[in-house]
Amino acid sequence: MQKNIIKKESGYTILETMIAISLFIVIVMAGMGALLNANLLSKKSQSMRSIMDNLSYVVEDMGRNLRTGYAYHCIADGNLTLTTPLSCASGGGISFKSSLGGQWVYYIGTYAGKPGIFKSVDGGVTFVQMNPDEVTLSAVSGFSVLGAEPPAGDTQQPFVTIKLVGTITLNATTTTTFSLQTSVSQRVIDL
Repeated sequence: MQKNIIKKESGYTILETMIAISLFIVIVMAGMGALLNANLLSKKSQSMRSIMDNLSYVVEDMGRNLRTGYAYHCIADGNLTLTTPLSCASGGGISFKSSLGGQWVYYIGTYAGKPGIFKSVDGGVTFVQMNPDEVTLSAVSGFSVLGAEPPAGDTQQPFVTIKLVGTITLNATTTTTFSLQTSVSQRVIDL
């Protein structure tokens, strides 16, 4: 006599399958969260880099124009239209004669209700904002001018230091501090 042997096929039960799918979904969700977070951080980093590049360009533009200008007047009293050479240790602006012609003014403060860095190429009559709106400058920002007086009583080549200190605010939760400084010397020898 021959016996019939019944073979039992093994496989996953429905419970095992549900547990495996649940674990897979949890792992995929964690991975997606990390991917989305990395993408958000990348966008914030790119925005911050773009703003810092803009600020660096503003400082470079000011330095280039100051380097080729002359008759620097440090503005420490808020009067933006003075043209006689004057040195100061700390001022909110600088007025100078541009090599491109005319009296130019750079001003750090508030103009037309907006705080920022402003430029005038018409002697301080009208100003254009140079910095991005996300930038807020502190009161430490400003200009320092040495050796601006005429050569008779001066033994120093005119030397200007531009200092920008402040914060960049991308949204309510992301604020970064920055500090930029450069110094330029007048190209025309006045000693």
